[in-house]
Amino acid sequence: MSAFFETPQHPLKLMVALLTCGAVSLAGCMVGPDFTKPDAGLDAVQLAPRPELASVIPMSEAAVPAQWWQLFNDTVLTALQGRALTGNLDLQMATERIEQSRAQLGIAAAQLLPSVGANTSYSREAISENGKFAALGAPSDPGNFWQMGFDASWEIDVWGRARREREGAAAALQATVYDREAARVTLAAEVARTYLQLRGTQAQLDIAQQNLSVAEHTLGLAESRERNGVATRFETTSARAQLATVKALLPELAQRRNAQMNALALLLGEQPRALDAQLRNAMPLPSLPSRVPVGVSSQLAHRRPDILRAEARLHAATADIGVAKADFYPRIGLKGKVGLEALDGGDLASWDSRFFSIGPTVYLPIFQGGRLQQRLALNESRQKNAALAYRKTVLRAWHEVDNALDAWGAQQRRHDELQVAYEQNKQALRAAERGYQQGAADYLSVLTAQRDLLDSQTRLNDSATHATLTVVNLYKSLGGGWDPETVQ
Repeated sequence: MSAFFETPQHPLKLMVALLTCGAVSLAGCMVGPDFTKPDAGLDAVQLAPRPELASVIPMSEAAVPAQWWQLFNDTVLTALQGRALTGNLDLQMATERIEQSRAQLGIAAAQLLPSVGANTSYSREAISENGKFAALGAPSDPGNFWQMGFDASWEIDVWGRARREREGAAAALQATVYDREAARVTLAAEVARTYLQLRGTQAQLDIAQQNLSVAEHTLGLAESRERNGVATRFETTSARAQLATVKALLPELAQRRNAQMNALALLLGEQPRALDAQLRNAMPLPSLPSRVPVGVSSQLAHRRPDILRAEARLHAATADIGVAKADFYPRIGLKGKVGLEALDGGDLASWDSRFFSIGPTVYLPIFQGGRLQQRLALNESRQKNAALAYRKTVLRAWHEVDNALDAWGAQQRRHDELQVAYEQNKQALRAAERGYQQGAADYLSVLTAQRDLLDSQTRLNDSATHATLTVVNLYKSLGGGWDPETVQ
């Protein structure tokens, strides 16, 4: 609508506009701005790590898989994802919010339709013998009064207030749908992240057990050498201290493993320890995918449900401006009544007992104490805030993708170097143990080599775990975990 319709303080113009809209088309006049889909500007996103962090595993422009976790080829993880989709309580609450929004849309749409009601009444009446009706000669004897009929009313949506409300409710419904899909993306990432961390902790437990065996063997060797007089008590006590240090890792790692199994159970909507029997036994950490499909940047805004949610909220806020502007204009409606009434119930069947009334109604806001102006200002401010929230969501998505890509490349390169360090430390420990057994080296070199090996094993396992987690973060940032084509 032009600015002409946004100046309710001109009565003549208002009447002309009213007559014009009523004569041309009741559905043609809608005040307030029409929603325009914003440009996300994500075509410029670089879907590859920076050159200095180039990844070893190639990336392709193939579409992002909805069930990206299947790239790990882990049947347990796939099964957990399926159970989470049906059992997670946050996802169930998001689904119920969709039903609430759908009901709100139905309420808003109902304003465009007439309302019809039926009524029936009976009363026994008597007028005052000293009242004005008695003075006019009306009988004061008690009598019955019967009435039944139908009432109907319909507000003609000349200015589009009801249509804007329906438009806003439809956009709000879309926002709740995308809110559920955003929760689905987050859930898939959290299940995968917790599961991979669990496997990493179990691998660290296995490493600690291996180092425990090494420390026990070294202690036995030191005690034997001390008994034979070729080693000092320092070597024996140092070996016992190293053994205790390794043993101290076990309860901490076990507690972390148990907490991660409980975290998975919570994501699946189940009780603590519900997954212990299934997940307690250690399994290898899933290997990295052999290929990483990342799609194209032009589809990123369509794949991220949080961006689509922010867009829908902006649409709803824009429609609210039209609702607020329509409140400045007259409300025109039709109101009618038809029925039967009689003093004797037996006369209700007579055609002469009928009554009816029909006619237009007009409500014109004259003075509201500034309420309408402030409501319009409030909705305009909310629309601007929604626009800023949309821009922030897009910018955050861009940052998440860029950081995830760099982390993916960096972890691969870090893992390769830590693998070399682990192999070298393993050879160093063997050499130190041989030298110690042959008397060519002191125990300090063995102790140092043991600590270096334990440290490198821990770092390598952490790197392998983090490398898989970067895949999770990457697909979460790309909007993986739901299928955009299934949401209308």
